[in-house]
Amino acid sequence: MAFDWILILYLILDLWIRIAAIIVVPRNRKPESALGWLLAIYFIPLLGMFLFFMIGSPKLPRVRRKRQDEINAFIRSQADVVGSQAPPVDTPEWFESVRALNQQLGAFPLVRGNTTKLIGDYDDSLHTMTAAVRAATKYVHLEFYIVSLDHSTADFFSALAEAKARGVMVRVLFDHWATWRKPRYRQTLAFFHSAGIEYHRMLPLAPLQRKFQRPDLRNHRKLLVVDGDVAFMGSQNIIDQSYNLKKNIRRGLRWVDLMVELHGPIVASVDTVFLSDWYAETQVPLSGELELHGPVDGQSTIDAQMVPSGPGFATENNLQLFLALLANARTRVVLVSPYFVPNDALLLAIAGAVSRGVSVELFVSEDGDQAVVYHAQRSYYEALLRSGVQIWLYPKPFILHSKAMSIDSEFAVIGSSNMDQRSFGLNFEMSLFVRGEAFVSELRKIEDAYRDISKELTLEEWLKQPLRRTVWDNLARLTSALQ
Repeated sequence: MAFDWILILYLILDLWIRIAAIIVVPRNRKPESALGWLLAIYFIPLLGMFLFFMIGSPKLPRVRRKRQDEINAFIRSQADVVGSQAPPVDTPEWFESVRALNQQLGAFPLVRGNTTKLIGDYDDSLHTMTAAVRAATKYVHLEFYIVSLDHSTADFFSALAEAKARGVMVRVLFDHWATWRKPRYRQTLAFFHSAGIEYHRMLPLAPLQRKFQRPDLRNHRKLLVVDGDVAFMGSQNIIDQSYNLKKNIRRGLRWVDLMVELHGPIVASVDTVFLSDWYAETQVPLSGELELHGPVDGQSTIDAQMVPSGPGFATENNLQLFLALLANARTRVVLVSPYFVPNDALLLAIAGAVSRGVSVELFVSEDGDQAVVYHAQRSYYEALLRSGVQIWLYPKPFILHSKAMSIDSEFAVIGSSNMDQRSFGLNFEMSLFVRGEAFVSELRKIEDAYRDISKELTLEEWLKQPLRRTVWDNLARLTSALQ
């Protein structure tokens, strides 16, 4: 008798969950995401509903959203100081509309008179940033997804301590979950304490301290600013090239990254990204420390515009930038993304570019470090190949972690953002939109180096994939909609 009542109550609860899901889940949600959640809830009602309430909303807590609104208002006020700058006469008509789109979405203005240098070697990047910190006289702003003290980064950490000891203000931000999950986390924090360096965890999972949000939101940005004179940003973290994980070391995996060194007025935009995240985590406003304009190199022809994105914005800023550039490409597009899990809009934009006669190449890794994402990515290869995209597989045991996009001969994007649905909606990212033939020419050389050691994936070869791998790919693809 008791069992009958338990069964009846379970069936009533199950029916209630299914009805409630139809009402709650689709509201203000992308159709593919809503369908993914509804499938999860219908197949595993109790667990599906629990997961939905835990990670079903990409929104930050209301307090954090309010801070982001304040940050955007400050950036826009500074952008007004910069004022509008007429584009050069040889710039395509669409360039101004993309610039305006970026400023509307992320608040940052386009600034001219910058100099850039791409750094494609992992160790060289660490050495160059270390030298910049050693030359600091006023402040060092450090914000990376992962920050870890190990044998590869020891000299960089020593430079931070030396800077602090001579009176330089050193501020450090890192993503809580990503850094905590890596080896030597406690040793890293102990170093900061001993050196007297102020640090804060971004998006901390600390419910007892009333600091909690959707647990899989990440601050994925990577930047270093020294004295407001030089900035670095891109895809690389402050950690050994193997990420110090036993499974990576066992497989011989090594990360390949791309950073850019910046001088000129764009440095202030990078610094503003840091200061906005510092304020978001500490509630301490630092807006009086900079303005969004600065020294201009009169010999430089490089224009640059910062495009921040993430759950602090109502729109997917990075995705909109990628779509706008694909729509306006005329001759050639090269995409480099370690995790390529596109939505329908991005797939159609790529296919549309190819149909217009644009050459489109995609660089991805032959191997993957994250099984679900790796298989989800593979599920798109056939559609891309059939549309005419050239896919290049960067060889094992390297993980091509660079994130860049080049368009025709004078436009590019570089930053922290992957081309996947996580980077579009769940990660805080930063992308730099660049106009300059010199910059694109330098980026093309790096792409050529990638191509020289990569293997082209053909449709004929892909269709020979065993059925079991296709099944895993398609199952993983379903999870990409759960946002």
